[in-house]
Amino acid sequence: MSRATPKISFEFFPPKTLDASFRLWDTVRALAPLSPDFVSVTYGAGGTTRQLTHEAVTTINRHYGLNVAAHLTCVEATREETLKIVQDYADAGIREIVALRGDAPKGQDHFIPHPEGFAHSVELIEAIAARGDMTIRVGAYPEPHPDSNGTDADVTWLKRKIDAGASSAITQFFFEAETFFRFRDKCAAAGIDAPIIPGILPIQGWAGARRFAQSCGTSIPQWAEEAFEAAIRDGGDREKLLATAICAELCDKLLDGGVDRLHFYTLNRPEMTRDVCAALGLHPARELEAVA
Repeated sequence: MSRATPKISFEFFPPKTLDASFRLWDTVRALAPLSPDFVSVTYGAGGTTRQLTHEAVTTINRHYGLNVAAHLTCVEATREETLKIVQDYADAGIREIVALRGDAPKGQDHFIPHPEGFAHSVELIEAIAARGDMTIRVGAYPEPHPDSNGTDADVTWLKRKIDAGASSAITQFFFEAETFFRFRDKCAAAGIDAPIIPGILPIQGWAGARRFAQSCGTSIPQWAEEAFEAAIRDGGDREKLLATAICAELCDKLLDGGVDRLHFYTLNRPEMTRDVCAALGLHPARELEAVA
């Protein structure tokens, strides 16, 4: 039985330097011809890239004709300031928001709501949904969020976010397809019927991926540790080849398990994401023509 061609989406982050700007636009140009369902632009920890995110979102939307979802958090902003950002996006023609609680600002060990801000993501989602003109996506955690009491609590919280007005969820990255399938089954049992999109991290470098996994609660299988250690020891391009193969195999297992959407965390480096898409039979559907 042939499986359906999945919808794909990509995450970018806003540049902080001139060189990073060139890398972002090179990434957009490389991946836009794959006709993603949407692309998202992240928000720096503690809201540190608020203006940069806005500029990147509006530029991608205006010049590349892509459907852009802007990340938005509750961190260090009043309700009025946060909803003003939503209005600014609406005025610029942006109709999708990825609504998140957000990480604690640098120097804080846990999230503390602004005294005049949203206490958590559910309040933020409710306020955006009340406008009636935004598609809202949210985060989901196949393995326990560092601040949660376990997967069951994360499923309950995701149900609250969907009930508050979110239409889909994008997961944190994971290493094994079974991790996602177990989470998907728990969500279905809890009555969550909104799409849950697996977040895929093409591993650009093992050391960085390990640090990222440890910071966000993603478990690292022993086989991954051993495989990457061996590839790095062998040198050459073994690490890249291994990372591409592992990512493509993960996506393949997800698609065989009924997944019909994949969200790639590109880290503004398009090559591996493009290679994985090619391995899955996803090729450029159009020539990229920047909109004046």
